[in-house]
Amino acid sequence: MKAPVMLAVFLAATAFAQTSQERPFTFEDMMALKRVGAPVPSPDGKWVVFDCEDVDLEANTKISHLWIVPASGGESRRLNPTPNHEERARFSPDGKRLIWTSKATDPTQIWMCDFEPESGQLIGKPHQVTSISTGADGAIWSPDGKNIVFVSAVYPDCKDDAFNKQCDEELKKKVKAKIFSRLFYRHWNAFTEFKRSHLFVISADADASQPNSARDLTPGDHDVPPFNLGGQDMYAISPDGQEVAYTTNIDEVEATSTNNEIFIVPMAGGSPKKISISSGSDSTPLYSPDGEYLAWRSQARAGFEADKWRLFVQDRQSGKMRDLTEKFDRSVGSFCWAAFSPTYELLFFSAEDHGEAGVYSLGPFYSPLDPPEKLDQNFPLHADDLAFVANGENHEQLFCTRMSIACPNEIWRTLFPHNQTKKPHGYAWEQTTHMNDALLSKIDMQPLESFTFKGANDEEVQGFMVKPPGFDPNKKYPLEFLIHGGPQGAWGNEWSYRWNPELFAANGYVVVMINFHGSTGYGQKFTDSISGDWGGKPYVDLMKGLDYVEKTYSFIDKNRVAALGASYGGYMANWLLGHTDRFKCIASHDGVFNTESAYGTTDELWFPEWEFKDPPWKQRELYRKFSPHLFADKFKTPTLVIHGQNDYRLDVSEGFQLFTTLQRLKVPSKMLYFPDEGHWVLKPQNSRLWYKTVNDWVDQWCGGRGVGPTN
Repeated sequence: MKAPVMLAVFLAATAFAQTSQERPFTFEDMMALKRVGAPVPSPDGKWVVFDCEDVDLEANTKISHLWIVPASGGESRRLNPTPNHEERARFSPDGKRLIWTSKATDPTQIWMCDFEPESGQLIGKPHQVTSISTGADGAIWSPDGKNIVFVSAVYPDCKDDAFNKQCDEELKKKVKAKIFSRLFYRHWNAFTEFKRSHLFVISADADASQPNSARDLTPGDHDVPPFNLGGQDMYAISPDGQEVAYTTNIDEVEATSTNNEIFIVPMAGGSPKKISISSGSDSTPLYSPDGEYLAWRSQARAGFEADKWRLFVQDRQSGKMRDLTEKFDRSVGSFCWAAFSPTYELLFFSAEDHGEAGVYSLGPFYSPLDPPEKLDQNFPLHADDLAFVANGENHEQLFCTRMSIACPNEIWRTLFPHNQTKKPHGYAWEQTTHMNDALLSKIDMQPLESFTFKGANDEEVQGFMVKPPGFDPNKKYPLEFLIHGGPQGAWGNEWSYRWNPELFAANGYVVVMINFHGSTGYGQKFTDSISGDWGGKPYVDLMKGLDYVEKTYSFIDKNRVAALGASYGGYMANWLLGHTDRFKCIASHDGVFNTESAYGTTDELWFPEWEFKDPPWKQRELYRKFSPHLFADKFKTPTLVIHGQNDYRLDVSEGFQLFTTLQRLKVPSKMLYFPDEGHWVLKPQNSRLWYKTVNDWVDQWCGGRGVGPTN
């Protein structure tokens, strides 16, 4: 069995040297951190624009502003002094104009301003480009600079913007009743009203005085792009500006389908053509700079959101497609094209592996048998939001966002020799932004430690630990045992605002997190192993992992252990209630309590139909085998129940059922109910209440702070 190994974090690289002046992390510190968005390099490679969200805790608001920083690093500054909520900046191909999404008006619209490449300043007064009544977002430039493509949610049977506006006005009338005739009437945290997101195109020279100048490129009763939880754009424009590739789902019953497809349509309008062939999800198309190839991410299996994401490339002339990652047993994350010369292009992508997310490279001409090349093997990072620019300082530059357990996203870059014509290794990664250095330099952040043990089927399982500030190995510490969601998710060397291990540890606890069977980043077989076995191997892994840390680390007080989880982690918290008494208390957030009732109230039916093999009337025994509510007679552990009214993935009725059961059994219990939150707690003051309630509950049953000698 491997000895515990310290995971490298980049505290040293970001100059967060520990001093005697450092103090424990607080919730107020976390809310004061600036939340850095994706890098947007200027075409000349001199500047990087990014959005950065600020939280006003007392006002209970979040607002995003545009910032700019020299690509080589230096002082970041606000790009636009106006107080409007701004995000998603994009440079015009010549670098002389900038568009962004602004909430200066309601609904959101696209704005533009001239940009001076030498000084990095906006020139003149920004002006509004779109004025569509349904709002505009997600704008991208056509490579010829003539057009802007954006997304707006419209009624599919409305012929023009005036009709859309009239339909919206009808919904504001006094009668609030809704009539549904098909599924997907609500999704995640909102009722859909059966609007559809469509792609529109508008001239780059348009302004708000031309409300009907935008043209719908994807009319019809399908979402373009489909709903997604952020990340890379799901549409792109060909280098010649003549074609748009986009993602949509055309299956008859969307609630049971993950089968997104890639279509192409002429920019001038016309009939779309489907080019993807996988029965699983195909998404995020991106043209190569020379226009010869179209790349996208693809999953092989229908109905499974956690299938391996493969990187596909199509030769646009021949139509031939290749899976570049056939022999790479990890899922492809965000990716970008890189042109080192007119004849040498590569793809860079991020991929999760054992709690990290490194950057890899592949060429469209590589054999699928060639393994991807990992950039800088000795430099751990959790990377995302990749962006490549071919100009600047006589070097090509690759930018990304990078985080760790101890630091939220900042922008980093690596350089490559100009006109490189072989597999690139890049130079050392260097930090471009330093938005949170000043605050974090005052905080006693603890590194992430990794350990492995033998879990279910005697297979190796990885876990992580964060110790409290001022840790003393001669003391006994209570333990917070965090259980991740998904269930195909993972803990790792990354930042979180909703479940922050550093913040839990700062309250005087050792924090332990296990990547049980079903977790991502360990190969697809390991990820697949949880489906149909929710309370099986994952439960064994968690119990064996807890056994391991209690036996290995003498500073853990095994009599003061709390289990906390959300989503699938909430399900597992409920499962623990009926299967073990070893925890002093439990916190269950948005968890499944009754697998059969959860099926009837969730929005994305493909999820339970994959995880439990079929609907409950076909697989009743499997649903009941792993349903926590059927083990309620064994519930004894004090439990905090948390749920949001607007959670349509796991309906609030699951939380109410659990709390009712606990109360009737006279098990010590409390419920924290949010009438204005969905699956996540996002409002700043709600988040503060969440952390306080959870911490108070755990302190009530487990104490806090290290006490006494270990011997």
